Amino acid sequence: MKLLCLLSGGLDSPVAAYLMQTQGAEIVLVHFQPANASGDHKIVCLAQVLARHARTPVKLYLVPFKQVQYALIKSVKPEYRMISYRRAMLRIADLILQKEHATGIITGDSLGQVASQTVENLHCIYSATKTVLITPLIGMDKKDIMNIARTIGTYELSILPYEDCCSFLIAPHPATKARKEIIEQQEPDLTQFMQEALSAVMVREVQEEAGLQTHNAALAHQPL
Repeated sequence: MKLLCLLSGGLDSPVAAYLMQTQGAEIVLVHFQPANASGDHKIVCLAQVLARHARTPVKLYLVPFKQVQYALIKSVKPEYRMISYRRAMLRIADLILQKEHATGIITGDSLGQVASQTVENLHCIYSATKTVLITPLIGMDKKDIMNIARTIGTYELSILPYEDCCSFLIAPHPATKARKEIIEQQEPDLTQFMQEALSAVMVREVQEEAGLQTHNAALAHQPL
C-alpha cells in the first residue's frame, strides 16, 4: 500500500511515518513550506532517515504554502487559523494523493497534545477530506513518541529550531473547541491559491545520506 504522510518537521510525524513503514507501507512525504521558510535542510534530513528505514528512496513533495496562508490570514480569525491551515493542507494532499495513486494520508496527531488536537478541533480538520486518515500516534504518550524518535534516529533532527506553517500568525490561545460551521463561514475560496501552490511543487527522490535528484513537479490543474 502507498500512503502519503504530512511531514511537519516536529517529533510526531516522522514517527508516524516510520510506524506505518513497519506495517509494509510505501511512504510518500508531503511537507508544506511556511511563509517564513528558512530552508528545507532539516526536512530533507528527516526524509533521509526515513529512507534508511525504507531501504529505498523516499519521494518528498515540497509544497509552497505562503500564498494559501496569507489568503486564510485575511479571512480567518487568529484563534481558528491553525485549524484552517491544516484543513487546506489536507485538501492539497488529496490532489497529490490522486497523482500518486495512494490510498490514505498519515498524520502525526496525538490526542490533546496541542491545541489543534482536541477531539472537537480534529473533527473540524478531518472534515476537510473524505480520504482515509491514518493516525498511528493518536493515543500514545509523548514520552513513548520521543523514545521511538530516539530509536529511529529522528529525535535530534526534530528538536532543531524550525517554524512550521501551523505556528504562523496564530492567536496566543487558539480555539480548542472549534465548530465546523464557524470555520467554514470564515474560510475563503482557496482554489486559485491551491492551484498556484501545486504548480510550484518540487519533488525530491531522497536516499539515505546520498545525493538528491530534484525536478520540477508542476501538477496538472485538476478540478477541485
